[in-house]
Amino acid sequence: MQGILLVDKPADWTSFDAVNYVRKAVASAEGKKPKHIKVGHTGTLDPFATGLLVLLIGKDYTRRAAEFSKLDKTYEVTMKLGETSTTGDPEGEISPAADKKPSETEFKNALTQFVGTIEQIPPAYSAIKVNGQRAYKLARAGQEVVIEPRKITINRLELVEYAYPEVKFVADVSSGTYIRTLVEDIAKQLGTGAYTTALRRTSVGKFDSANAVDVKDNNVLERIFVI
Repeated sequence: MQGILLVDKPADWTSFDAVNYVRKAVASAEGKKPKHIKVGHTGTLDPFATGLLVLLIGKDYTRRAAEFSKLDKTYEVTMKLGETSTTGDPEGEISPAADKKPSETEFKNALTQFVGTIEQIPPAYSAIKVNGQRAYKLARAGQEVVIEPRKITINRLELVEYAYPEVKFVADVSSGTYIRTLVEDIAKQLGTGAYTTALRRTSVGKFDSANAVDVKDNNVLERIFVI
């Protein structure tokens, strides 16, 4: 069984949970042990996030992971102004930030400052390796995490709804962009704090979440396709 499978990751699942679930399903269908089945994803989603995961099934496709992982991505983002989170999302410790209440116009103006090629420092709570260890493991252990800034490209930021303290916007971004960090940086530009309360990935390159299947769908393996 070889090909691509588009799944809609539910909240509270890790990307590995989805990979593992599909691996077991493929193994069962082929009468093999899961350890003999190759399944990989092309860009992780945080556990609290939902949306499109592009899974690669079989050795011929998992070898192409780098090709798919470099694709641009689109996200629907919900953020909360006036508070910060230690992890940048609902799973961290929430604290009040500056009580400045930016206007909708100020928010729109702030968005324009981030469109284009910019430098971004990935969050400490991420899977990036620092001295051979995952950054989030070091952060959870209370160790200092120093990550170098990297260049990313923001193709589009479009405000959808402004109802302080909640803001919704759409982001078209390059591979390697951390939305949690983008949200925090936008808030800093406005003189306050914020964290991401909800995140949904709607596209990866030409692949769209509208064509994704529930990972627990009984016919999930019938949706595998080749290109």
